[in-house]
Amino acid sequence: MSINWKHYELQEGFYDELISSPGNPRVPARQLANYLNSLTEEEIQSRKLAAESTIKDMGVSFTVYSEGENIDRAWPFDIVPRIISAQQWEKTAAGLRQRLKALNMFIDDLYHEQNIIKDGVIPEFVLKQSKNYRPECEGVNPRFGVWAHICGTDLVRDGDGQFYVLEDNLRVPSGVSYMLENRSIMKRVLPEVFEKVSIAPVGDYPEALFNMLASLSPRQNGSPVVVVLTPGIFNSAYFEHAFLAQRMGAELVEGSDLVVGKDDCVYMKTISGLERVDVIYRRIDDMFLDPEVFEPESVLGVPGLMRAWRKGKVALANAPGAGVADDKVVYAYVPDIIRYYLNEEPLIPNVETYLCYDDKQREYVLDNLDKLVVKPANESGGYGMLVGPHSTKKEREQFAELIKANPRNYIAQPTLALSTAPTLVGRSKVEPRHLDLRPFILQGESTYVTTGGLTRVAMKKGSLVVNSSQGGGSKDTWIVDTSAGKA
Repeated sequence: MSINWKHYELQEGFYDELISSPGNPRVPARQLANYLNSLTEEEIQSRKLAAESTIKDMGVSFTVYSEGENIDRAWPFDIVPRIISAQQWEKTAAGLRQRLKALNMFIDDLYHEQNIIKDGVIPEFVLKQSKNYRPECEGVNPRFGVWAHICGTDLVRDGDGQFYVLEDNLRVPSGVSYMLENRSIMKRVLPEVFEKVSIAPVGDYPEALFNMLASLSPRQNGSPVVVVLTPGIFNSAYFEHAFLAQRMGAELVEGSDLVVGKDDCVYMKTISGLERVDVIYRRIDDMFLDPEVFEPESVLGVPGLMRAWRKGKVALANAPGAGVADDKVVYAYVPDIIRYYLNEEPLIPNVETYLCYDDKQREYVLDNLDKLVVKPANESGGYGMLVGPHSTKKEREQFAELIKANPRNYIAQPTLALSTAPTLVGRSKVEPRHLDLRPFILQGESTYVTTGGLTRVAMKKGSLVVNSSQGGGSKDTWIVDTSAGKA
């Protein structure tokens, strides 16, 4: 038996990325659907095994923290890609560029004049109580006025087929290496489809990343020295740190490999002596960057690094303090931030958000905890959340107390009808599974958006949890041009 799309059971109320109605693939997915339909069960299975073998050969892994130990696991991957039309992606990419431009203007304003607060667009206490605001960054002028150089924006599609921004990741966003590896796997597994369908490439990201980082260099003559600063092999994203450094031709360093000299420049220890570093792509949280300024016990960072950055002797990406815009309360104001700085309407809408510090909105949230998703303002990775429809009465009572005790720290959103896509289960059966999308946006002298991004998929039936550490997996994301004559 091959895949029979007429037997694919669409979930009512959910937008499916590939199939519009039983047996009818969406236009960008037709070539793929027909090809998969032509394969026998044995051929489908052999391609699935080829993907698993490729993942093993390439060493693509992620780390799960379990019982105090780090466990490396093979990357969970589904061979049925997610497909988006090039025409739709063009509009989405424009919205992502707009959003990051406005967010960088916002961050720069906060560390200088704070006009957005003076003009009453955002309440002052939102900033005063922000966990990620860094007073140590006030008055600093990073090159091009850009603080968040690499952003991973999480997008979801609701039942109406419209993309919504779920959150912006502006501190140390991860996952782009898996986006690149997903494509490498698919080219080995379904090479015939790449010959027939016009699929936008993704492989230029490492070059775009290096060029953006190089543009930040304080020394504009000659070749800048760019390094990737990692916390080390025990970090869950270490695979990505090593991968990107290797692809960019940059050195992968730990804090102990760097030193700040008396001239306030940063140097890398090499077998030939000290070599000046111009740009640091840091994959370490603010609080561990410089023990002289932040966490004094940190052994991950570099003493004097903030001093070197403040004096313009080294560039840091992302800049310290960029996480102030990561706050989920700030997220609720991003449409207003776009209107304020750019005098434009947002091209991609936010998910409807209730701010618990507002009396009326808090009252609504407390009355509807069973229907809403409640999130703390500054956590990431899905920690500290309440998913109302899947919660117990006791959990809702506990969250009600947390919200009342610290309303500024909580937001709430409706439970979304996350879009689905066909996912292989068993030998040749496909069933809908929920997914999200994380495109990556680079901003330096110019702005770059990945063609598609990292699609994460909940591998368990009915589950909305897409995180790999909690049983989620991934798919390749194809941006397909239906006007190019191929598909």
